[in-house]
Amino acid sequence: MQTNLADFIRDSEEGKEADSILRKCVHCGFCTATCPTYQLLGDELDGPRGRIYLIKQVLEGVDPSSTTQLHLDRCLSCLNCETTCPSGVKYGRLLDIGRTVVESRVERPAFERSLRGLLRSVIPYKERFGLLLKIGQFFRPALPGSLKASTPPKVETGEWPKPRHDRKMLVLNGCAQPAIAPNINAATARVLSRLGIDLLSVNDGCCGALSHHMSANEEALDFMRGNIDVWWPHIKDGAEAIVMTASGCGVLVKEYGHILRNDTAYAEKAAAVSDITRDLGEVLANEDLSGLKPDLSRRVAVHSPCSLQHGQKLPGGVERILVGLGFSLTPVADSHLCCGSAGSYSILHPRIAGKLKKKKLTALESGQPDVIATANIGCLAHMQGDATVPVVHWINLID
Repeated sequence: MQTNLADFIRDSEEGKEADSILRKCVHCGFCTATCPTYQLLGDELDGPRGRIYLIKQVLEGVDPSSTTQLHLDRCLSCLNCETTCPSGVKYGRLLDIGRTVVESRVERPAFERSLRGLLRSVIPYKERFGLLLKIGQFFRPALPGSLKASTPPKVETGEWPKPRHDRKMLVLNGCAQPAIAPNINAATARVLSRLGIDLLSVNDGCCGALSHHMSANEEALDFMRGNIDVWWPHIKDGAEAIVMTASGCGVLVKEYGHILRNDTAYAEKAAAVSDITRDLGEVLANEDLSGLKPDLSRRVAVHSPCSLQHGQKLPGGVERILVGLGFSLTPVADSHLCCGSAGSYSILHPRIAGKLKKKKLTALESGQPDVIATANIGCLAHMQGDATVPVVHWINLID
C-alpha cells in the first residue's frame, strides 16, 4: 500500500511505525473473512481492511469524524485478522496509533465521555470495583433477569498456600479478577505449590489495558510503571516468571518492553518484565504434571480467548494440557471467533457484544459439555450469566 503521511506525524516514531505497517497491507481481504464485526455488520468499514483505509486517510491529513471514530471503536481488538493475514500486518499496533490520533481530534458526546471516564475510574481499582460488585451481589436475588445475569455471584477464594519452596514466581493479581473470581489465582497458587513453586501475589494493580485501549495513554503508562516498581525487587531476588492468569492482561504485559522502550528510567526494566512474563498455560506446559490428579468426571468445552490465541499467539495450549491430564473435551465450532467481551467492549457496545456472545455460547454448548473453561476473566464474566452450564477458569478444573 502506498502512503503519503501528513507532516504532523510523518517523522514521529508512531508515524514511522504506522507507515511501515500500512506498506505491508496488500488489500487481499483475507482479514475480512475472520473479522467478527464484519461478519455481523457486513460493512467494509467495520472490517480490518476498511479500518486500515480510515486510519491511512487520517494519518495522511484527512480530518476524522465521529463516523471514523465509531468504526474504530467497533473493533474488538481481537487480532483474529493478524492471525489470518499472510503479509504479517500488525493491525493492533496500527489501530492503537489511529485511535489515539482520532481521540485527540474528535470530541465525544458528553454521555460517552462520562461513561468512559466512569469505567476508567472504577474498574482498574480493586477496592472501588470490589465495593460496587459487593453491593450488586447483596441485591442480586432481587434484581431483574438481565441485571441478575450480568452480576457475578460471590465466589469463595479457598486457601492460599504458605511459601515453602525454593522456586518463586510472581502473579498479577489484577483489578477486576480479585473481585469477580478470587479463586482463580488462589487455585493457581495451590496447583503450582504441588509442583514445587511458590506463587507470590505482591500487587493488586491494573495492568493498564483498560486505559490503553481507551487511548488514555499516560494513565496506562502510570499503571505499567507502578507494576514494574512492585515486581522489580522480586525479579532481582530471583523470581522465575510473572504468571498471567488473565490472558487479556498477559497480552499487554508482554508489550511493556515495546511500549516503554523510549522511557529512559523504565525501558530496561520493562523489557525484562516482558521477557519473563508467561501465560499460566506456558508455565504448566514446561512442568511435570503427572502428580496432579484432577476430577475428570466432567466433559469440558474450552473457550480460547482472542487474547490468548491471537494476541499471545498461544493457540491450543490449554487444550493440550487438559487432554494430557485426561479431560474429555467437546468440539467447539469457529473457536477462533470472539465472544464479544473484549475488555470494556461489552459495556460500550452491548448490542454487538450480545450477538457475539450468543453465537459463541451456541458453539461452546453444542457438544453438550458439563462445564465451559476459559483463560480470561473478562470472557468468563461476559458469558457466565447466559450460559446453561458453569463457566470457570481452566485452572479451577485442575485444582
